[in-house]
Amino acid sequence: MVKNKQTGEMMVDNTLLYTMLAVYLGITVLLGYLGYRHTKSSKDYMIAGGNVHPVLMALAYGSTFISTSAIVGFGGAAGVYGLSLLWLTVFNIFVGIFVAFVIFGIKTRKLAHELQVKTFPEFLGARFDSPFIRKFSATIISLTMPLYAAAVMIGGARYMEEALGMSYTTALAVFSLIVLAYVFFGGLRGVIYTDAMQGMIMFAGMAALIFLTYSALGGVTVAHSKLEGMRQLVPAALAAKGHQGWTAMPDFGSELWWFVVSTLVLGVGIGVLAQPQLAVRFMTVASSKDIYRGLSIGSVFILFMTGVAFTVGALSNVYFFEHSGKIALAATAVGGAVPNVDKIIPMFITQAMPEWLKYIFLFTLLSAAMSTLSGQFHIISTSISYDLNTNSNRSDAKTLRLARIGTLFGFVLTILLSLFLPLGVIAVATALFFGLCTSAFLPMYAAALYWPRITPAGAIWSMVTATVVYFGLVLFVHEKEAAIFGVCNKIFGVKTLGVIPWTYIDPLVIALPLSALVLITVSLVTQPAAEPVTIQ
Repeated sequence: MVKNKQTGEMMVDNTLLYTMLAVYLGITVLLGYLGYRHTKSSKDYMIAGGNVHPVLMALAYGSTFISTSAIVGFGGAAGVYGLSLLWLTVFNIFVGIFVAFVIFGIKTRKLAHELQVKTFPEFLGARFDSPFIRKFSATIISLTMPLYAAAVMIGGARYMEEALGMSYTTALAVFSLIVLAYVFFGGLRGVIYTDAMQGMIMFAGMAALIFLTYSALGGVTVAHSKLEGMRQLVPAALAAKGHQGWTAMPDFGSELWWFVVSTLVLGVGIGVLAQPQLAVRFMTVASSKDIYRGLSIGSVFILFMTGVAFTVGALSNVYFFEHSGKIALAATAVGGAVPNVDKIIPMFITQAMPEWLKYIFLFTLLSAAMSTLSGQFHIISTSISYDLNTNSNRSDAKTLRLARIGTLFGFVLTILLSLFLPLGVIAVATALFFGLCTSAFLPMYAAALYWPRITPAGAIWSMVTATVVYFGLVLFVHEKEAAIFGVCNKIFGVKTLGVIPWTYIDPLVIALPLSALVLITVSLVTQPAAEPVTIQ
């Protein structure tokens, strides 16, 4: 704070913030420029030349995986549902890192190099020699990934709104333009460079956050004991749905148990395996050994990012109750506003943490959001320019030009969604995209690597069936998403056509097994390719 010499009023001194912002943006622009300088071909733009250092790959994978969606959205969800979300951390490490790297990553890199492919849709299409699979998967990615990107964009803008006292639309405009600048020019090389820097900032910010949170609440044991003692403060509406306190799992089989387990834990924990923007990271390294080398770095990074976010989110209830007499979600309803789960983490940081950490965390969230959004916009652009436009006679220059047009398309659609999606949507939108990718892509992706008997017909029917079923359940049965999109209400005059418990059991629980069943059945009754692809 500084004193105005003319009026005598105390004002906020933002010199430190602006200095840090200038340095941060300067480094980001420099790395984006280096990416631009080294982007000479479509291979450079799409897979960073295929010779990225394993440490950079691991940091880029982790920082793309962890976004404001995880920190703000799922951290806020932990403020509502408690430490039960730590099961998602377990899945993130075991499935999202170990299984993704060792079981999927090694063979993905080998097969991608054998097939000479540069994108995830091209990988699937080439594996099954099916232009339809390539274009259908690229269409899904182009049209639905902006929803996930919007969830990430909202998380970053909400924190800027809270921490810097600006309007949401202004924060959204500033934030989105920064991201667009370096993705538009740098391609995946620029993305990889900035992701590595941002990953280190994220790690430092989260380390400071967990240390200061426990310090503010009296230490590890005291903080968790206080949270345990707040069980009687669970709102009656949440208790009726199965909430048993912030240190316990929801009641087994209850509505909240199904939401936490099937939507948040399984939807995102397993869904990471079929994320196009993550799968393409395995194509950027020169050898399988590089993937093994990145394994430990990726594991520690994910443990720290998600574990801290979920723990702090749950413990924020202690801070808000001690300082306002309200639990975290109720504390966001300032001045009669509607409670917003997406504001729990931003409010906790700005109110409970020292000024310097507020700024550090601003850059942590900027880094988290920018690293994820850059990967998302990159995949959207390559899907539109490369996978949907498969003219083999085009030049590298034309491919790069179309890719940047695709980036603009994804950017505009993401901004529109960020402006019009309802409050508290971050975790739901993220889980929706992960669930769709899991249902549509994971069975045929796994079979492409490990089951030579799979046929193109089996892959096609699996993907199409899962997509149609998943969207049908989202729009007409699963209550959270059906209420957001409103299609069911407009057509039938009711929020959902489903009946309990299917109104709160995630569509993934139905669509994924059905996708696998269709894939196996159709493959067994149709003829395999003349020379099935195998990986040694």
